[in-house]
Amino acid sequence: MNILQALFFPPEQPGGVSSMVPYIGERFRKIGWEMELFSIPKRIRNKGQEEIAFATFDWRAFAGHPVVDKYIQTLKDYVWWSRLRLKGKYDLIHAHHPVAALAMKQIYPDTPLLMTVHSSYERELILNGRIPADGPEHRFLTSLYGELEHRTDRLLTVSRSFAAYMGAYMKRPETVGVIPNGYDERRFKPISHENEVTQLVTVCRLVPAKGLDLLLKACAELRKRDRKFVLHIIGDGPIRPELEKLAQDLGIYDETIFYGYMLHPEEMMPFFDVFVLPSRAEAFGSVFAEAALCLLALVGTDVGGIAEQIENGSNGLLVPPEDPAALAEALDQLIIDPHYRYELARAAMNKAKKTYSLNRVINELKKIYVAMGPAEAPGPSQ
Repeated sequence: MNILQALFFPPEQPGGVSSMVPYIGERFRKIGWEMELFSIPKRIRNKGQEEIAFATFDWRAFAGHPVVDKYIQTLKDYVWWSRLRLKGKYDLIHAHHPVAALAMKQIYPDTPLLMTVHSSYERELILNGRIPADGPEHRFLTSLYGELEHRTDRLLTVSRSFAAYMGAYMKRPETVGVIPNGYDERRFKPISHENEVTQLVTVCRLVPAKGLDLLLKACAELRKRDRKFVLHIIGDGPIRPELEKLAQDLGIYDETIFYGYMLHPEEMMPFFDVFVLPSRAEAFGSVFAEAALCLLALVGTDVGGIAEQIENGSNGLLVPPEDPAALAEALDQLIIDPHYRYELARAAMNKAKKTYSLNRVINELKKIYVAMGPAEAPGPSQ
């Protein structure tokens, strides 16, 4: 079978999609399937001129708003780039971003299209203060779920909570399938170590949605309790200067290390003790599974896909969102009790190996690909 994996960001970008899809392609190619990865380079700007029309709503009613205009132009650019670069025919297209899915259906209207929705752009924009809730940009972006339902042959997402979120904007929400992300265990190499001072780490884009202001406030409380720790912040983003200033104002700058962007943070993660990320929303939270495979104890907020990965007190600790005091208490438990920390980390690793294995994803996708592809496609056991 010849399948096109249509990404938005180039596969070298960090994140759950990019860290998973190339490995999916590699596994399928080993069994004789053709698997091509496609994405749009960041340098492509304002090239597309082809008209865009949706079947379920008129996007022009939202025109004139910057987020909407940029989204439509990006879609036009993706169509332009795809027509320029894609010359082959495919048995199936698996898109991993709404722009990619809508562009591919415009170019290949007769090719079966599978779409996995990995995250919510509108929720990120709202939490990051870029658009208002229930405003025109928000309504435009949520209308796209109905358009995707209409235009694709099958929709998947990465967590039950996000399937429910999407379903509120669809006619048949029960048709959305759920396949959590999967990871190649060979990428993660836990290392036996004993840190005299507890090493906390977080890996994310530095934006308000990730709740790092709450993490810094929680760490300030730990310092008041005279707990010994170092906080490692891996990632970059627009609020890094604000976070650095907040760390200074809270008196924990000496305990905090800002690394900036790192392509392969999993190479460093095994040397830390606790992974913590108090996100305000998260469709899945790939980095929690990756941290678990590095044998780190997990602390996260009780939101979205994080709450589906962490069973509180069993394989990690969950805290309410927007609650730095509860976050400090959870971190305190893990700092003062290394044995408890290790037991949680071990349980998290075991669950990640079982639930988020790349083999599981491959097997589930293979069944879907065969069902959607041509009749002569190889069966799931091949």
